[in-house]
Amino acid sequence: QVQLVESGGGLVQAGGSLRLSCVASGRPFRVYGYGMGWFRQVPGKEREFVAAITWSGGNTYYLDPLNDRFAISRDNAKNTVYLRMSNLKPEDTAVYYCAATQSSDLLRLSEYAYWGQGTQVTVSS
Repeated sequence: QVQLVESGGGLVQAGGSLRLSCVASGRPFRVYGYGMGWFRQVPGKEREFVAAITWSGGNTYYLDPLNDRFAISRDNAKNTVYLRMSNLKPEDTAVYYCAATQSSDLLRLSEYAYWGQGTQVTVSS
């Protein structure tokens, strides 16, 4: 089992930056080869893919419009994955979730077996 805890969310003005963190406990990431993803959800809408990273960190994937503002990274020694968000916009307001998968399909929400509780990001205009 893997337990995921996100942190780093909060209220920020448009144009600002935040770095989200997701710390995993349970099985060490590296040994079991978990890919990691970030997703977000606003009330009344489906949870959507934001970014993902392979277990080695060698490949990253982004929702297309976000790849110039968001950056995903991981530190397997710390069992932590990060999402750096820059030039934030009001439409980035959402609850952000991290998730872990052993699937090679990192873009598909249904492939993720483990989820954190989410952290709220609010961007004011």
